[in-house]
Amino acid sequence: MADFYDILGVPRNASQKDIRQAYRSMARQFHPDVNGGEKTSEEKFKQINEAYSVLSDEAKRRRYDRHGDNWANSERIEEAARGRRGGFRWSGQGGNDSVSFSGMGGSIFEGLFNDMGQRDFAPRPTKPPPTEYPVDISLEEAHKGAVRLVGLPGGRRLEVKIPAGVDNGSKIHFAPDGGSEGEFFLVVSIKDHPRFRRQGRDLYTEVETPLEDAVLGSDLAVTTLTGRLALTIPPETQNGRRFRLAGQGMPVLNEPDVKGDLYATIKVTLPTDLSPEEQELFLRFKELRAGKGS
Repeated sequence: MADFYDILGVPRNASQKDIRQAYRSMARQFHPDVNGGEKTSEEKFKQINEAYSVLSDEAKRRRYDRHGDNWANSERIEEAARGRRGGFRWSGQGGNDSVSFSGMGGSIFEGLFNDMGQRDFAPRPTKPPPTEYPVDISLEEAHKGAVRLVGLPGGRRLEVKIPAGVDNGSKIHFAPDGGSEGEFFLVVSIKDHPRFRRQGRDLYTEVETPLEDAVLGSDLAVTTLTGRLALTIPPETQNGRRFRLAGQGMPVLNEPDVKGDLYATIKVTLPTDLSPEEQELFLRFKELRAGKGS
């Protein structure tokens, strides 16, 4: 069996980020939908998913690094090894030295042979881990939920629903036939948004405000993920001041009626292309402020 690290094209000391990036790149390249169900690509796609399901799990990866292809039976192997280990003592009975082994499992030979005299190392069949598929969605789709068509091995295509409130790294479990056979996970990645920054259930945005509105106070229009809201700022609002719009953030996963908040930060913009009259007014303003300071 090919080495999982070689399948993903990463070194054995690769970070989880490197493994995840390599998987996403190769999964897109060899996905059955991209290659028209071509058998070689489909087999490669299965290998990529199997390698990623092991190397993306820290516990499974440690077992794979220690036992290689037999990683799934590592616990049984180590248990058998523990049973073989034990203390030993020398005894001199009847003038002949003999050695007897003792340990937690009794005789060293217990557990090594079954009733037929065969070594009891036959691995028990283990269920392969569920396959994971990466999926990229927009912040808007994460807010309201989304639908994706997933291409499964064998040419099967399945429409799946992504619930509102998912975040980067969210894993969504699917069991198409209602049982464990054919189950898989979607691993979600959310694209960067040009206007909003997400932090948990809360969103952050900037609102550009003319200098005169910040000084005198004004009603501003704030864009949200669902529309526009009016925000009243008081006179003498400072650059960088943050306002909270309750309930305008992201929904909580599995609790769509519970939402975070949207924080709008004021970004004061200075006027340009001033007319002579406007320059004169600012000069007068500067003189008044200087006199006030003295």
